[in-house]
Amino acid sequence: MGNPRISVIVPTQRRPGGLEVAVRSVLAQAGVDPAELELVVVDNDQVASAQAQVAALAKGAPFPVAYVHEPEPGVANARNAAMARARGELIAFLDDDEEAPAGWLAALLAAQARFEADVVFGPVRGRAPAAAAAHRPYLEWFFSRPGPEEAQVIDHYHGCGDSLVRRASLPDPVRPFADARNHIGGEDDLLFGQMQAAGARFAWAPEAWVWEDPQPQRQSLAYAIPRAFAYGQGPTEACAAQSPPDRLGIARWMAIGAAQAAVYGLAAGFKRLTGAQDYAFMLDRAARGLGKALWWGPFKIQFYGRSA
Repeated sequence: MGNPRISVIVPTQRRPGGLEVAVRSVLAQAGVDPAELELVVVDNDQVASAQAQVAALAKGAPFPVAYVHEPEPGVANARNAAMARARGELIAFLDDDEEAPAGWLAALLAAQARFEADVVFGPVRGRAPAAAAAHRPYLEWFFSRPGPEEAQVIDHYHGCGDSLVRRASLPDPVRPFADARNHIGGEDDLLFGQMQAAGARFAWAPEAWVWEDPQPQRQSLAYAIPRAFAYGQGPTEACAAQSPPDRLGIARWMAIGAAQAAVYGLAAGFKRLTGAQDYAFMLDRAARGLGKALWWGPFKIQFYGRSA
């Protein structure tokens, strides 16, 4: 049997419930020839905790399912280990807290072919349970990725979850994700930023949407607001990562961030004092602004790479 043309990668770490949903949704994809497909599940636990589950899911699967164990903790390590195992020329990424409808992959592939895109992104629709009622509208917005209603070429990039990448366009086709981002995340932003600087073409596929079901421990402001702060660091970090560093860009984003933190911080405080239910949205914008201003080493927050 020849190499598959398309590899779907699902990274996981001790999330058996979410992994079950994600894998089953990949195995149920329609409109794509199964002979062109493979699924690669990479387990980033110190022990091979997902191996038996993946083996059970692979029984009767319509295309090959590969299990990769990457014990060295870190999101970049996990993605790189899967990339080294994947054989496809096109790589689709789905997270283990996402569920893809049956037409998801076909929609990504159609947009890639139509626009000759190096990377295609699709919408993410966050789902928060009723238990998160106090901030449910904000949390569902926070875990969502909206976009244009029409398929088109776009001039910006998104995160790796729900994306399709043309391997030949990567700066390193086997290990494209930076080890330095193992613990803080943003390895996908750094990669796509490098690709954009090199002239990569990005596209948007509105029909390639997925559900995202955040883990219970993430369904709170205690998780979302620090994460918003980390997202805010992205633009300033991107300027600092250039060679040579874009010092004017760094100063510009820091100034913008300081202003945003002040304005939206005051607005969040006022809304909180008056009992407004939407104060979390203002708090989020203030945190992103603060992240732009405070982006260097001591202010990094570790979200990934924990072994326990």
